Amino acid sequence: MDTHIEWLLKSDEPWTRYRTMVDLLEQSENTDQVKNARQAMLDHPQVMGLIDQAAAWPGYPLKRHNDAKHSIYAISTLADFGLQIGDPGMAEIISGLVKHQSSEGMFETPVLIPKAYGGSGEEKWTWMLCDSPTLLYSLLAFGAADQVDLSSAVRYLSSLASENGWHCMVSPDLGKFKGPGRRTDPCPIANVYALKALSMSDESNEDAARIGTEMLLHHWQIRKEKKYFLFGMGTDFSKLKYPFVWYDVLHVADVLSRFPWVHTDPRFIELVAVITDQANSDGYFTPNSMYMAWKGWSFADKKKPSPWITFLVWRIQKRMGVSLN
Repeated sequence: MDTHIEWLLKSDEPWTRYRTMVDLLEQSENTDQVKNARQAMLDHPQVMGLIDQAAAWPGYPLKRHNDAKHSIYAISTLADFGLQIGDPGMAEIISGLVKHQSSEGMFETPVLIPKAYGGSGEEKWTWMLCDSPTLLYSLLAFGAADQVDLSSAVRYLSSLASENGWHCMVSPDLGKFKGPGRRTDPCPIANVYALKALSMSDESNEDAARIGTEMLLHHWQIRKEKKYFLFGMGTDFSKLKYPFVWYDVLHVADVLSRFPWVHTDPRFIELVAVITDQANSDGYFTPNSMYMAWKGWSFADKKKPSPWITFLVWRIQKRMGVSLN
């Protein structure tokens, strides 16, 4: 076995060991080795803490969508790790998420938009394309589609794609509210979130997904000239960072890599090179940006390589057909 993969398998992070076995080595979930890693993940104090944080949903209302300590990102991280509806505590979390579904099918979050930004200044359950797709992605990843009808959300999200991607779109009950950009421009983070959700469903619209991937690739192509809704692709964008909260190179590359038609696109290859060029002499990756709310996790330690971030990079490469040996 490749010594690089062995490094991940010897990690003290059971979520990294588990996903390495399943995603990189393609081992069956039914093998004892995978089962043991998965159980160790469920028993780990940090994962149990995430489950408790997710169970507190919704907690306080979102005032900004890159608030890494909000429970929505505990939920999406559990989805990234591979927790399922049958795992301890997950049925209750999922039950809380699906209680608030709009008539269009979108899942809602309590938000508080200040009057200065066009809101009411009061807490309100509603949806925006910078939160609802994250909930849909998580529910699909948790396997909730077997018990909850998620089809209407997938179809509606697909239908919202415009000819140049997903725009800054919100629930009709928010009126004319939008983010700080032109109404005719696509919103980069909305495209990332929407694509991630659609990548989990067989019912998604491929045409919509192709439009969204092209939007992100084109933004990379014109990154020196264009920002959309204050989202740029400069120095901060290129820093390795997790959890997947906002618009950065690892998040964008991970989402794009879920769609096979981008794997040979020169723009995507160039984007991924920005990541792989950051490997240390051993081929491992160290975060160079972090969310303080996640201090204590390897991906929030800028002083040494992170097994989880290294796994994420190698999974992108594996999806592209790059040999990890």
